[in-house]
Amino acid sequence: MPAIVHDRYDDSYLRRILRETKTIAMVGASANWNRPSYFAMKYLLDRGYKVIPVNPAAAGQEILGQKVYTSLADLPVKADMVDIFRNSEAAGPITDEAIKHGAKVVWMQLGVRNDDAAQRAEAAGLKVVMNRCPKIEHSRLAGTIEWHGIASGVISSKKRAI
Repeated sequence: MPAIVHDRYDDSYLRRILRETKTIAMVGASANWNRPSYFAMKYLLDRGYKVIPVNPAAAGQEILGQKVYTSLADLPVKADMVDIFRNSEAAGPITDEAIKHGAKVVWMQLGVRNDDAAQRAEAAGLKVVMNRCPKIEHSRLAGTIEWHGIASGVISSKKRAI
């Protein structure tokens, strides 16, 4: 598989990944309801994906009814996608774990980019997405992004005029 430019992704590339993915290991998932990983996990579960939270600090607990695991090596099933909710530096070792795990996709969340890790993953045959959120991309491609308050005029950073 040829390496792709990770500054922009064709919708067909993202759509294919999201369509073919059934099981997602979410590394850095949080039980804190107001963290972005919690919202993303809930959204993806509600859309029919099996989402397995990976967080060593919460191992053995549950997030949104799903058992939390320490690492990808501890998962009871193989994940199609590893969704990385950690910083860019941590994405390198997690990508290496994803390759060993046998994942098909490494997806690095908004603000997370590690080009060296992406090259290793692509060389091993994995698809890579960086600096994107599968929740946002799924809802954008499904045409429902405005249902989440994005680009709807409902949610704004501007103070309301009284």
